[in-house]
Amino acid sequence: MFPMVTGFMNYGQQTIRAARYIGQSFIITLSHTNRLPVTIQYPYEKSIMSERFRGRIHFEFDKYWKDIQKKQLLNYSIDFGVCIFCGNCVEYCPTNCLSMTEEYELSTYDRHELNYNQIALGRLPISIIGDYTIQTVRNSTPIQIDKENSFDSRTITNY
Repeated sequence: MFPMVTGFMNYGQQTIRAARYIGQSFIITLSHTNRLPVTIQYPYEKSIMSERFRGRIHFEFDKYWKDIQKKQLLNYSIDFGVCIFCGNCVEYCPTNCLSMTEEYELSTYDRHELNYNQIALGRLPISIIGDYTIQTVRNSTPIQIDKENSFDSRTITNY
């Protein structure tokens, strides 16, 4: 009879523990109902990218033609299908005629359309802020960092 009593006690403890877990998950679910939605309605709302965002590469003819003393560029093209947007070409450009833009909408149905020549690279993208049909949304809040304190792995992860 003693093992039967301990079995009922274990069953009762497990039932109470399960009810507590269900109650905790229900409270967490209810706490999320008062939050603002994180998603944006993409075609009508676009997020503003940070200053360090690396989008499509822009080729500036004016800077190139001023610095054309030694070598002449005959053809320049970038295949954005294989580009990883690392920014090395912009950083190491000897004439500083390449820059990164905030344009991130490069999707096409044909991968051959992602091969941009120097004329397509020279077109400036439409600014998101200047378009009155699109509502801009900031995607993150800036982090305030105290510059007087030294940084180590513990202080960076605490923000």
